[in-house]
Amino acid sequence: MPDPAGIIGAVKLSDFDYELPPALIAQFPPAERGASRLLHLDGNSGALADRSFRDLPALVGAGDVLVMNDTRVINARMTGRKQSGGQIEVLIERVIDAGAARVLAQVRASKSPRAGTRLLLDGDAVAEVLGRAGEFYELRFINCPDIFALIERAGSVPLPPYITHQADAADATRYQTVYAKTPGAVAAPTAGLHFDEAMLSSLKSRGVNLAWLTLHVGAGTFQPVRVENLAEHAMHSEWYSLPQATVDAIAAARKSGGRVIAVGTTSLRALESAAAEGELRAGSAETRLFILPGFRFRAVDRLITNFHLPKSTLLMLVSAFAGRESIQRAYRHAVAGNYKFFSYGDAMLIERRAAAGEG
Repeated sequence: MPDPAGIIGAVKLSDFDYELPPALIAQFPPAERGASRLLHLDGNSGALADRSFRDLPALVGAGDVLVMNDTRVINARMTGRKQSGGQIEVLIERVIDAGAARVLAQVRASKSPRAGTRLLLDGDAVAEVLGRAGEFYELRFINCPDIFALIERAGSVPLPPYITHQADAADATRYQTVYAKTPGAVAAPTAGLHFDEAMLSSLKSRGVNLAWLTLHVGAGTFQPVRVENLAEHAMHSEWYSLPQATVDAIAAARKSGGRVIAVGTTSLRALESAAAEGELRAGSAETRLFILPGFRFRAVDRLITNFHLPKSTLLMLVSAFAGRESIQRAYRHAVAGNYKFFSYGDAMLIERRAAAGEG
C-alpha cells in the first residue's frame, strides 16, 4: 500500500492496545434490538456522553443521511470429513463464482488437504479441493445448482471467535441486520445490529435519509495484526458496491448542510475507498484500504460503530477518525462503566475530528 505521507511509519501496533476484562465481551445480544448503550464521543473536544441507543433519533437531524451496509451473512461454517475419514471444518471466506459453485475457504484439518481431495460435509454437501489461494483453499461444490441455497441448508452461522457458545436459532436472527439483503458476508456489519424497524421509521419521520451500499465482510476482519511495524501488515481484501442512488443522496445531504453518517466501519471503508481519488464515485471494486491516524477522510462526518478488539485494524480506523487519545480515553471510560464490547456489545456515535478531514 502506498504511504506517501509516512502515515504507517508514524504509528506502531502497540499504540493500539488496551486492557479488557473478559467479562465485558458480550456473548449474547440484548433482549431487544436497540436496548444497548451508546457512548457519544466528540472527536474535537474529546467530550463523552453516556446515552441509550434509543436516543439516536434525537442526535441526528433532518437532511442527514445514514449510509448502511445491506450485506447478508451466509451460513459460512461447515463441518464434515475427508474421504479418508479425518474430521474437518470449513469456513467460507467468499463465493468467487456462484455459477460454478466455487468458493474461497479456510479449511481446518489434521493434515492439509491436497488438490483433488473431496470433502464430505454435513447436509449432503460435497466439495472438491481445487488448490491453494494464498491463505485460503479454493473449493468447488459438486452437483450444486444454487451455491447460496446449499450454504443456507448445510452451514451454520459463523459467529466470531470470541463468542464461545455454539450458534443457535437465536443467533440466526440476531447476527443479521433487519435490512440484510445481499448474501455474501461471513461476519455481520455489527453496528447495524442495533437497528430495528421502529428505529428506522423514527429516523425517516425526522427527515433523515437512509441510503445503502454493500460490502461483504470477510473473516479477515478477525485476523490479528501480527507485526509491530504496521508498514509490514498485509490488509485483507473485501468487495463492495456503491450505488449511484447513494452517491446522489450524499450529494443532496452536502448541498443542504446535512451530515454523512456511516453505520459501521464497513460502510465507512466502502465510502472512503470510493472517494479515494477525491470525488465519491459509484461502482464496485475490491478494497484493501488500511486506515490509520493521519488518514484524510473525504466522505464521512460521523460514525456509528461498536467497540473493537485491541490491536485490530478497526481500532486503528476509529483512532484515525476521532484521534487516538480521544479513543483511548473513550475506551477507558467504557471499561470503567461496564459497557459491553464487540459484535453483540454496545455502540458508539463518533463525531469526526476536524483535522482528520484536512489531510
